[in-house]
Amino acid sequence: MLSERLLTTAVHTCTKRYLNLKPTDEASVPAPVPGQAYMLYMHVPFCERLCPYCSFNRFPFAEDRARPYFANMRKEMLMLKELGYDFDSVYIGGGTPTILLDELCDTIDLARETFSIKEVSSETNPNHLIPSYLDKLQGRVQRLSVGVQSFDDDLLRQMDRYDKYGCGQQIMELIQDATPYFTSMNADMIFNFPAQTEDVLIRDVERVVESGASQTTFYPLMASPAVQKSLARTVGKVDYTREHRFYTIIDELLAGGNDPLFDHGSAWTFNRRQSAVAAPHAMIDEYVVDYEEYPAIGSGGITYLGKSLYVNTFSVVDYNKAIESGRMSLMGKTTFGKRERMRYRFMMQLFGLRLDKHQFKRDFGCSIEAGLPAEMAFMTAAGAFATNTLDELTLTPRGRYLMVVMMRQFFVGVNSLRDQARAALTGEERELLFG
Repeated sequence: MLSERLLTTAVHTCTKRYLNLKPTDEASVPAPVPGQAYMLYMHVPFCERLCPYCSFNRFPFAEDRARPYFANMRKEMLMLKELGYDFDSVYIGGGTPTILLDELCDTIDLARETFSIKEVSSETNPNHLIPSYLDKLQGRVQRLSVGVQSFDDDLLRQMDRYDKYGCGQQIMELIQDATPYFTSMNADMIFNFPAQTEDVLIRDVERVVESGASQTTFYPLMASPAVQKSLARTVGKVDYTREHRFYTIIDELLAGGNDPLFDHGSAWTFNRRQSAVAAPHAMIDEYVVDYEEYPAIGSGGITYLGKSLYVNTFSVVDYNKAIESGRMSLMGKTTFGKRERMRYRFMMQLFGLRLDKHQFKRDFGCSIEAGLPAEMAFMTAAGAFATNTLDELTLTPRGRYLMVVMMRQFFVGVNSLRDQARAALTGEERELLFG
């Protein structure tokens, strides 16, 4: 649709202009602002398999590489404590955070001892949904997100996940067994694979429902520069002309009709209705919806504080050296102007389904209509707003899809930022990723 193509071009142009890293020699992130709520992001970059669609910082797992890394991540956590930070929420992403479970548990335990942690969210892979892992994660992790991507065996083979993680039926049964261990169990899915037909997509949605997962995220396949070649080689070239139709199928099957099974948690997140009691704790993988600012620890972590975005070195070797020398591993920084920060707020709050106009005016000193006239005109003309009052903006189904497009292109831009950091890798680490 025309509005999708225009929005794709506009967001691509904007992110290309302001998501550019400049070297920094700063030894640490800034201290916290008193009274500001922050979440802590931890990045674990090790995986048993490197998936062709993933642009995050990740390396093939080796225990002798991972153990000192976890130890240094705990040291970096204490650096944030010394700066004055406190957190009530932790999100652990990767990579595969559960790759070395005893180290992960030690890290979570230290976070709980050090900060006012109320909930921990972590990602994992299907092969770790087994009793020996679940027993240790229960109580430590409240919200678990398992990377499924698809339950279709042919697609799993294309992604090189079938041999490692099992067939779709096995993965579904693992989720069924694991769900009772956690407040929220999220099935992380991807849609619009080139080989994915509408029938395959429908079957994926049906299996999510059958799995009993309390939440599911359906991301559109993102062909960012770092993964275009590996995607084309393994799953094929992405066709964005099908994306809206596929999103509509997901939306209607999960949240449509008179008695839907799921409600929207964000534009591409769906929360199971029978989990209404746990809804305030539902896991939104894009933690930035609930916490606009967050420091990130670990190699490849991306921090957003105040007007600046910081990127930690993608080199595990350099990361360890930096932490052991008593400094953080910041290698690049970009600073946003007022307009970029207004756009970021606009995108993130609407992705979370509601923009608070009073908060916007309080934080930026102008109304959203005065601050972002072109964005408001475009979204209004596109029929994106279900409500547009003095208090708030909310979205129509069309508006939710436009936010999917906007977030897809924003993440492609963030992945280009990661490419800039990844390009600095040398020696063995470069060989591990690029051959």
